[in-house]
Amino acid sequence: MDITWLGYSCFRIKGKEVTVITDPYPPGLGYSLGRPQANIVTVSHFHPGHSYTQAVSGEYKVIKGPGEYEIKETFITGIATWHDADQGQKLGKNTIYLFEMDSITLCHLGDLGHQLSSELIEDVGDIDVLFLPVGGISTIGGSTAAEIVRRLTPKVAIPMHYKTATLKKDLEPVDKFLKEMGIKEKVSQPKLSVSRSNLPASTQVIVLEYTR
Repeated sequence: MDITWLGYSCFRIKGKEVTVITDPYPPGLGYSLGRPQANIVTVSHFHPGHSYTQAVSGEYKVIKGPGEYEIKETFITGIATWHDADQGQKLGKNTIYLFEMDSITLCHLGDLGHQLSSELIEDVGDIDVLFLPVGGISTIGGSTAAEIVRRLTPKVAIPMHYKTATLKKDLEPVDKFLKEMGIKEKVSQPKLSVSRSNLPASTQVIVLEYTR
């Protein structure tokens, strides 16, 4: 499985049989999504920066909220959460997605805006790869994100939705999250190739480079 960061909260997860695109965004953010191909597109919430499905090409199924889905032997579970710490009163709803593909469990937290309750931690369960927002302002910030990583104990944690030189929106950079995780120097890589056999024994933070 190859995982590529396309900017913001958008990833290409390319498995043996299926390609998933998460939270596609429109022009104007600074990033350029292009026209990535997919079989499945997930939308965590309906803010424009996370639901621009027309940017994706191919014959794909769009998943837009909580529920259980099976597409081409890929199992996806959407879990209802909030975009803010006030049960959606400020920014509305958010959906966490769990993916089971190629014997790996992935979790995309979308624009989560609050700490996970014990019930949600149990619902999410054991995670191999976790994608989580760390940029604060409109989502959880670095310290809350680090606490969620410690509670979920994924094998791999990939930060997203933070300030970069390319992004035009005002968010916090990834540095605070890395500091909270005890990482002193940021090292990034263009993509992550992961399989059941090469998952790390304990949590490893991977910073991916924006790829057009």
